[in-house]
This record gives sequence, structure tokens and C-alpha cells, in this order.
Amino acid sequence: MTTPTTDVLVVGAGPVGLLTALGLARSGLDVTVLEREPTIGDSPRAMTYLWFVLDGLAELGVLPDVEAEGLRSLDGLTLRVHRTGEVVEWGRVSLEDVTGRPYNNIHLGQDRLGRIALRHLEAQPGASMHWNTRVTGVDQDDDGVRVTAEGPDGPEVFTARWLVGTDGAGSTVRQAVGLGFEGMTWPERFVATNVRYPFDEYGYNDANMVVDPRLGAVVAKIDDTGLWRVTYAEDLALPVESVLDRMPAFFEAFVPSPGEYVLEHHSPYRMHQRAAESFRAGRVLLAGDAAHATNPTGGLGLTCGLLDLYVLHPALAAVVRGELADDVLDRWAAERRQRFVEIASPMASEFKRLVYHSDDPDRLEADLAGPRSIAGDPEKVHAAQLGMAGLRSAPLVPVAGG
Repeated sequence: MTTPTTDVLVVGAGPVGLLTALGLARSGLDVTVLEREPTIGDSPRAMTYLWFVLDGLAELGVLPDVEAEGLRSLDGLTLRVHRTGEVVEWGRVSLEDVTGRPYNNIHLGQDRLGRIALRHLEAQPGASMHWNTRVTGVDQDDDGVRVTAEGPDGPEVFTARWLVGTDGAGSTVRQAVGLGFEGMTWPERFVATNVRYPFDEYGYNDANMVVDPRLGAVVAKIDDTGLWRVTYAEDLALPVESVLDRMPAFFEAFVPSPGEYVLEHHSPYRMHQRAAESFRAGRVLLAGDAAHATNPTGGLGLTCGLLDLYVLHPALAAVVRGELADDVLDRWAAERRQRFVEIASPMASEFKRLVYHSDDPDRLEADLAGPRSIAGDPEKVHAAQLGMAGLRSAPLVPVAGG
């Protein structure tokens, strides 16, 4: 029999893990977070928060800080066909009539979102963080979960009523409970770079997809200091150790004035389209990249992780308090998996094909027909922006007064 010493263990201190812990702690639960690294990592990763994830950040109390530190944007989809110079841009169409906000999206590195979440979490009674703590095993019974780990001072054991694994695509938690990670790995490597370059002087909007089979890239403005994210692809068979040796050749061909760009940071990584066979195994739940992994074209990876936790933390808190039966978590797991497998993953795969594999002129013309038909029409752009909200799931906990 497991004797829990905390309500919920969260493994993984990325934004999804920290915000999940914050939501649970704000509900009055005792929460312990385990993270194998000594601090929040700063590698270039996700950085765009689409309009329909902002309400969840507001409900968790972190949106004011995100607004203060991030770049607010009204820009919609912009496609730039490198070979022809064609630019298909939806333009700045406000969704304020729906959201109540004078901007649509926020750009902010996920490491900075993580630090914001951590500040808020550390202010919560009943929340504790354990850095440099690597999970080595997970056992569970009808009463709770037992986690073994290697901490900074040696082996440790943690017990809880529930465990949420948010420890990335290589999730130790997912592997420990025997859940498969179904799908495929792309034959390309993505290279995310933070560079200083005056893209706006060359007509770039805040977020851009550059379409080209050789020089395809996603280019997004990070802040107002001239820092931009450029993510391009290369053959996975090329040695990862020599990414920096090959990088100048890409920028030489990609930017109008190669001598102007300054590399600040970079991160090469493999890309997957995968989902765990289930997001729940008994008292163990998976969210974020531990539950599903997608190539980041279109910004749907962290987006789906945030949408996971927005529904999960109130439902799990209600289960812990005895207000709901735990089968509500089965409904959460099935719903979030369906949204990823049937909507997010195919959408991200199509974005990737368009941006990085547009070598068939006829197919490219067909791909551009839809965006062209919307560009310049505010009503169509407004409707297209709202359509993205289909990635969300309805709350599973009754809303007071609703």
C-alpha cells in the first residue's frame, strides 16, 4: 500500500509541468515538482501563444506577466514564397470583439514563460521544487504512486496520490508505465536559431513561413530589440556536431545581407509526429510532449500542451478533493488525444510539407489557393483565425454559476 506524502507529483519543469503544478496549487493541493536539470533550460523552442490559449494563462494568473515580458502581435498568417518573391499575408485583423484584447498573439520564449510560472508557483503554499532530481522508477497501486529518483544527495523516494508526467518526448514516466509512443520520426533535423537581423526592414511581419524546398524556414520576431527566431531544416543524416559549420551557408543563401546577421543561440533537434497510446495509466497522467510530439511548424506543440493542462488541472483537483469520480480523467485523456491525433498533428504535418517540401509547382499552387483567397478579406481572416480554436477542449469541471 502506498502512503502518499503529497497530493500530486509533477515530473518535468517545462512550462506545461510548472503551469499544471501552479493550477493544482492554486486549488489548494500539495504539489511537488521533480526536474532532472538544475534550472529551466534556455534553448530556443516554442515562443508563440495563439489567441485561444491566452484565457488559460489569465485564469492561472500569469497573463499580466506574459503581456509585460512578451511581444504582442496582431499579425495573421504570412507566407513568403522564396523562389518567386510572392507574399501572401492575411494582415492585421483584430479579434478584440471575441477576446476583449487589443492583440491576437504573444511572442515569448518558452523558457521565459517557464520562469514566470515558477515565480508564481514558488509563492504558493504547499508547492515544492526539486531540481537535479532524475526519476528512475514509477510504481503504483490503488492508493497512490511511488517514484524513485536520483537526487543531488543520492537516491530519493516520493509518494503521491497522483502523478502527472510532463517530462518531454523522451518521457521517463511514460516509459516506466509501459505506454507506447505511436507515430513516426521525420528524416529531417530542425535547427532553431535566435539571431539579430533587421528582418522588418525587408518587409517581414511578426510571424512568417518562408516556403522553399531548400531554404524553407519559419521566421518570427521575438522582441523589439532586433532578435528573431529562424528555424530551418536539414538532413537528419548530417552530423549534429557540425551544425554550426553548415549554418553560415544557409544564412548566406537565405537573407538579403548575410553579413548583418548575428547568431545569439541555436538548438538542433529531431522532429516527431507521435502520441502516447493513452494519456492515462491508472494514477499516472501524461501531458505536453510526454503525451504527444509534433514538428513545430505552425506553433502547435506547446499550444497543445497548454490546452492539455487547462482542462486537466481543475479536473484532477476535483478528483483529489472527492468532488468528481476519477473517470473524468479518462474523458480528459481520450479527448486530448483525439484533438492531437485528428487535428493538431495533421495540421502541423501539412504546414511542414508546405514550408520545407514545396518542390512540386502544381501542388504549391493548390496549397496557396486557400491562403490567397482569404488574404485581404478581413471577414475571412477573422473567421480563419477563430477556426483554430477547434484545438481546445471543453472544461470537464462545472463552472460556478454556469
